[in-house]
Amino acid sequence: MLYYLFEYLNKTLDVPGTGVFQYITFRSALAFMLSLLLSTIYGKRIIGFLRRQQVGETVRELGLAGQNEKAGTPTMGGLIIIFATLVPVLLFARLQNIYIVLLIVTTLWMGTIGFVDDYIKIFKKDKQGLKGIFKVFGQVGLGLIVGSVLYFSPAVTVRTDTGKIDVFKSATQTVILPAPIEEKSTATTIPFFKNNEFDYAELLAWTGDGYEKWAWLIFIPVVIFIITAVSNGANLTDGIDGLAAGTSAVSVFALGIFTFVSGNIIFSNYLNIMYIPHSGEMTVFIFSFVGALIGFLWYNSYPASVFMGDTGSLTIGGIIAVLAIAVRKEMLIPLLCGIFLVENFSVVLQVSYFKYTKKRFGEGRRIFLMSPLHHHYQKKGYHESKIVTRFWIVAIMLAILSIVTLKLR
Repeated sequence: MLYYLFEYLNKTLDVPGTGVFQYITFRSALAFMLSLLLSTIYGKRIIGFLRRQQVGETVRELGLAGQNEKAGTPTMGGLIIIFATLVPVLLFARLQNIYIVLLIVTTLWMGTIGFVDDYIKIFKKDKQGLKGIFKVFGQVGLGLIVGSVLYFSPAVTVRTDTGKIDVFKSATQTVILPAPIEEKSTATTIPFFKNNEFDYAELLAWTGDGYEKWAWLIFIPVVIFIITAVSNGANLTDGIDGLAAGTSAVSVFALGIFTFVSGNIIFSNYLNIMYIPHSGEMTVFIFSFVGALIGFLWYNSYPASVFMGDTGSLTIGGIIAVLAIAVRKEMLIPLLCGIFLVENFSVVLQVSYFKYTKKRFGEGRRIFLMSPLHHHYQKKGYHESKIVTRFWIVAIMLAILSIVTLKLR
């Protein structure tokens, strides 16, 4: 909203200094600072409200050190993240931008699913919360919306040829070359490979001419799968104080770098990567989100004064998935969000191995002392703070390696 006000002041009244709001970097910095202030200052008030409403965490007996002390700690803290993210975005972002609209929808959609889940757990005294099938329906519904918009909307285009030279001069003539074309495409990026673009439509090339128009049959299911997998991965990672918020902030910051360079014709040309028009505006959302996550850590670091609950974890996972898909870096998710992947995989391995050994030997056996993986280290006697700090370090290493793929091919 402030963006449009300052745009009017600049273009209509020519007020000195108001043109600075045209710069994404300036608005991103403002969004970061405001979200950080909102999450730290108003976060305390939200926590107080949750405490007065007796929105306390119900702790299951898992035999973990320090577990009982967490009983009654306010949950639904994801409301702090959502509030501190959306307010700066509404103030500083271009709200007609298709990517900003998608991210706002994602935040509210996944936040609602998580809120309903937390509400059932707390007020209906049902530890299982929202039934898994309804969570999946919600995730699939968001995937359908995001996938359909990215595929069918004329506002979503790419330019794989980012060359800036439009005029060729020889000794005898001057030839004006056609400008690179912005086009609809289901192309994405394969990390670590030269000429690293892959088009989902090519998977249907065997069907004959005109296969490109059916690319949505591949693209939309891929989007649904990614959103479901990443949101569930973030949900499983939210198990000890500061783990999900800290690792997510690192991953989102890395995505902010990808978004900024992909939405800038100069940087995309220099790095020889796909140029995605108008995607740079997502940088404002990203920095607002990072500020909210860091501010939330003020209260969520050990010992936590509030838990994010599914309201926060599902929202975080959904946003990361949509950001990666929109900037055509979804194939980097296993690397960039390696913590989520390992946490998810540890649960799948544990459950699968337990069922297999029970069927074969009549007795279920385990690979880990407990899953997800962070609970395994808790069982081994590591303190929560040590586990979280080391997971943060790993997340930073993975983020740096992901950023390096811009040039390492």
